Amino acid sequence: MPQIVVLPHVELCPDGAVIDADVGKSICDNLLDHGIEIEHACEKSCACTTCHAIIREGFNALEPSEELEDDLLDKAWGLEPTSRLSCQAMVPADEDLVVEIPRYTINHAKENH
Repeated sequence: MPQIVVLPHVELCPDGAVIDADVGKSICDNLLDHGIEIEHACEKSCACTTCHAIIREGFNALEPSEELEDDLLDKAWGLEPTSRLSCQAMVPADEDLVVEIPRYTINHAKENH
């Protein structure tokens, strides 16, 4: 079973985390299933960038992004060459991932805050 190493994030995961990931499930769903409340304002429909994550290790093991995801990523805060929308990136069977959740998103209002 692959693991996702989540680097520390001030609000969402201050100490970082290591989770056993479900293969074929999105990074976003895996994080949410393990109590890491990554934003997902569009309910994971690839219509915003609030679930933007930077894949620090394992990026090449992911399936390539599609054009819609690439177009949205252009609007993400802190875009890097290994950025993905975590709702669209599925966990591969053969490699662990190291994920950084950017400190900010373009979302101006959060639910339940």
